[in-house]
Formats: sequence, structure tokens, C-alpha cells
Amino acid sequence: MHSPPIITIIDDDQSVRESLTDLLEVLGFSPTSYASAYDFLASLSKLQTDCLLLDILMPGMNGVELNAELTSRSLAIPVVFMTGHAQEAIISEAKSAGTCLFKPFGGKELKAAIESAIKR
Repeated sequence: MHSPPIITIIDDDQSVRESLTDLLEVLGFSPTSYASAYDFLASLSKLQTDCLLLDILMPGMNGVELNAELTSRSLAIPVVFMTGHAQEAIISEAKSAGTCLFKPFGGKELKAAIESAIKR
């Protein structure tokens, strides 16, 4: 029996992290979460993840910048970006690096995005 994919949520909004954690468990994934890109980067030595759910707009390092940092470290982790804001320049950059979901989104949409990202 194989273990469920580990999905890491990185979002500065605690309520979003908590609700996504619950939803991912219901969908059959194994979720972890971090409040910032910096917290996630500090944990990389002990972290294994199959897909990142990255909020695009966060204080400090945003999701697009975190993805670029991971790429510069040769860490190819599948990404699904999330946003509640329609800033076209950032969304365009995010879409070039992966899938972008607009908050709020449903479980079917989330599961399909994660499965697609992992297959890429």
C-alpha cells in the first residue's frame, strides 16, 4: 500500500491553511502547511512534498518568488498557485510556472489541479 501524496500549503492566512488542510485530508492527501515562504525554506532539509499549494500574494517573499527560489536551488516541486486577487502581471507569471486557482475554489477543482501538477 502506498502512502498518500504529501501536499504542502504555503499561505499567510491561517484560516485558509486550516480549511485547506481539512479539505486535502478528505480528498485523500497528506497535508502540511507553513505561514510563509521563509518558514517553508527553513524546513527544506527535512521536508518531502509531492506538490506545493502556493498563495501568490504573501508578505515578504510571494509564491512566484518562492517558486523561482526553488528553481534556482534545482528543486523541481510541482506547484499549484492560489490567489484571491486579480493582478494580471503576477497571475500571468504564475500561470507560466504552473496552474493558478482563484479563491474560493472547490474540492474537485483543487484535486484535479494537484493531480495534473504531479503528473507534469
